[in-house]
Amino acid sequence: MQFVFYTHSVVSDWNHGNAHFQRGIMRELITRGHQVIALEPADGWSRSNLLTEQGPFAIERFRKDFPELVPVTYDASFDHEAWMADSGVVIVHEWTDPDLVARIGRAKLNGGKFTLLFHDTHHRAVSSTQSISALHLEHFDGVLVFGGALRESYLRAGWGKRAFTWHEAADDRLFRPHPEIEPVSELVWIGNWGDEERSAEIQQFLIDPARELGLSGTVHGVRYPAGALAALADAGLRYEGWIANADVPKAFAQHRVTVHIPRRPYREHLPGIPTIRMFEALACGIPLVSAPWSDVEGLFRPDTDFLFARDGAEMRQHLRDVLHDAELAKALAGAGLETILARHTCRRRVDELFDILVACGNRHAFEGASTKEAAA
Repeated sequence: MQFVFYTHSVVSDWNHGNAHFQRGIMRELITRGHQVIALEPADGWSRSNLLTEQGPFAIERFRKDFPELVPVTYDASFDHEAWMADSGVVIVHEWTDPDLVARIGRAKLNGGKFTLLFHDTHHRAVSSTQSISALHLEHFDGVLVFGGALRESYLRAGWGKRAFTWHEAADDRLFRPHPEIEPVSELVWIGNWGDEERSAEIQQFLIDPARELGLSGTVHGVRYPAGALAALADAGLRYEGWIANADVPKAFAQHRVTVHIPRRPYREHLPGIPTIRMFEALACGIPLVSAPWSDVEGLFRPDTDFLFARDGAEMRQHLRDVLHDAELAKALAGAGLETILARHTCRRRVDELFDILVACGNRHAFEGASTKEAAA
């Protein structure tokens, strides 16, 4: 079956974590023998910023790291209807231009035989409701959302015909432990500054504990203002900027512990939704300590898969414990990896996707759903 994904970018993960999950899903579908087309705007902000900061090297890195993915860029003259005509499934990410979302919906209305799904992995449904309510989703067969709380928002507002919870997950072909690599530093955090959505939290749960414990460590990410860079340096943390997602597993392996710091809109308004870095870190077998968020959907086993820190003092204590107790660190790493492999891989999410397609009446999905055991 042919899948068309409308992405903000599959090439660039510059301040664009949604690319991680989309790449993993596409790779899994290709492994199962499906055709996958990834469409992205030629002038998307993530791709443009990556090229400005890193140059053509970054595009070559993508091609080297993900050779099975062949992205197609589009502009104002692009014939979207022709590209969708032979597809069995079209999945439109919420960063897609609203006029194009409406156009794709009309293509479905005007005889499109494909199952049409909208994919939301952001907090705008609760933080900027007008931007979602203005979208024309009435011709979409369903909405995929990355958490139960977001699904409830769609159902309450009547956006789309039906909504399905489809959490993000780790591509465990890429995100896996590297026991051959010896850690050379203590703490690593991989995350972007985030438009002031977690600036206080980064200070409280990363910078202050690292400074107070005198930890060696590394921070990767983009859009850090001068004041944040100065605070990192004052804490003794090396700031190394953007990192290609394919390099992240080895970066985790070079450190002994990591932290998870969710953005405030998710913690306050969309409980149950961690960042994708949490899935990826646990898949790499690194001990993790998390800043507060509410795991209302029971995705993990708190205090078994990872440790929760309610405040900066507790973060400091947990980091100290993990770094000084080898058995604790080993137990956390093993348990977290176990949960990811059992519940939160892109393989598992593709299984769930086929169940959703069956629920939407896609007759070709019955065959895909029946291949789960063979693909597992």
